[in-house]
Amino acid sequence: MLHIDGSYGEGGGQILRTSLSLAAITGQPIRIDHIRANREKPGLAIQHLTGVRTAAALCQANVRGDSVGSTQLEFIPNQSVQAGFYSFDVA
Repeated sequence: MLHIDGSYGEGGGQILRTSLSLAAITGQPIRIDHIRANREKPGLAIQHLTGVRTAAALCQANVRGDSVGSTQLEFIPNQSVQAGFYSFDVA
């Protein structure tokens, strides 16, 4: 499992989004710690959580730590990204 420091650089959501995308595409399991650590309200906000669950649906990933406010997340893809019609509510 690849470990990623979510506080690196600007410490915002971009590390989360990029890491999830690459993990889903490559099939590489990841763990992200210190998610959005440099923000006024650290951890996953609802829009980040929707992104996590969207990426998980695309590759049938197992996810741990997927809750609002979580600063740690494990994302373990189980298959290659699957094409299809997906609909997710960001609200």
